[in-house]
Amino acid sequence: MVPVISISDFDPQKGHEQETVRQLHSACTNHGFFYIKDYDLDSHLEEELSYLSKTFFELPTEAKLQIRMELAGKAWRGYFPVKGELTSGKPDVKEGLYFGIEHDDNSGMIMHGKNQYPSQVPGLKECVDNYMKAVEFIGHRLMEIIAMSLGLSHDFFSNYLTNDPWILFRIFHYPANKEEELWGVGEHTDYGLLTILKQDDIGGLEIKTANNWIEAPYIEGTLICNIGDMLSKMTKGYYKATPHRVKNTSGRSRYSFPLFFDPNWNSAIKPLNLEHLGVSDFTVHERWDKMDLSLFEGTYGDFISMKVGKVFPNL
Repeated sequence: MVPVISISDFDPQKGHEQETVRQLHSACTNHGFFYIKDYDLDSHLEEELSYLSKTFFELPTEAKLQIRMELAGKAWRGYFPVKGELTSGKPDVKEGLYFGIEHDDNSGMIMHGKNQYPSQVPGLKECVDNYMKAVEFIGHRLMEIIAMSLGLSHDFFSNYLTNDPWILFRIFHYPANKEEELWGVGEHTDYGLLTILKQDDIGGLEIKTANNWIEAPYIEGTLICNIGDMLSKMTKGYYKATPHRVKNTSGRSRYSFPLFFDPNWNSAIKPLNLEHLGVSDFTVHERWDKMDLSLFEGTYGDFISMKVGKVFPNL
């Protein structure tokens, strides 16, 4: 069972032994996934996001393609149609919208630029901007708890890695899938530090454990979070990025809203000194993509550019 953790009582001044820190440490070592509750997010904002997103995906395909990702070039912002994104070389049975922190001067850099918004759905831009800001705040709070769960100061990551976090936000629509051999999104791990996901009540998210795949169902009043490749590398595999996948067999549309709270674009990703936790050597896990994270050297920008380039090879 994936744990549900209340974050309302966390106080960085109370020390490393408080219950929230203990629970999160257990979740990251045993699951790599956890639900959070009692977070500071306006329920009306969540409802508006769901409504406007559904409105967009119900538009005719021709209207949605007016903000297709190809128009943003290397910025990778905008709409992609069903089967327009690949996981492990296989098309996903989902369509989506890609957003992120906007950049006025992108200098042609990959994944830097302006978001695209549909003129047919007024209010979506303001809603997405407000949602990203609110969930980014939650991300900073969670990284404080994660730092303390590793025996570090609460501001360790904000001083070192997330003072200017790389924020990407996705809105995904998974239509009912009648193609049994294809997944809404296939087995994968996320690239960065922390994913914070709002999901609807349809279900379909599955998490890989040591023995089998388990469901991560919708729980009212929660967001579900998971750690990514960079946190796994930095902790030498002590905190493992857990594979997950989605298949929508409900016969209805499924919507999900992941925000990726990741390291600064230019930050070098290096293993932490965790000898106080008994962590010295890198624990190499057999990964879905056969990659050995211990061998990666470079910045987060290098890593995510390499990974996303395989997701959208035509861009």
